[in-house]
Amino acid sequence: MTEASKREQVLERLRRERDELRVQMELGKAEFRDEWSELEKKWERLESRLSGAAKEAKESSEDVGAAFGVLTDELAQAYRNIRSRLR
Repeated sequence: MTEASKREQVLERLRRERDELRVQMELGKAEFRDEWSELEKKWERLESRLSGAAKEAKESSEDVGAAFGVLTDELAQAYRNIRSRLR
């Protein structure tokens, strides 16, 4: 499996988690709205960085991979935290 396909699998898993949580957020719990807003900013940064990285040959693949790992780990952990508190 290539690094690109691994990244795509991670992104797809995060997209599903994000979509499920967005529905739950819209249905209730105002206390999570500020936190969700911050997570959405991180998500947008992740998508922007990935699309920009594909266009910029200046950045090494290691830098892109490291940044990808950090952002996806942060988002995954934050999504798990919100999901557990929504239960």
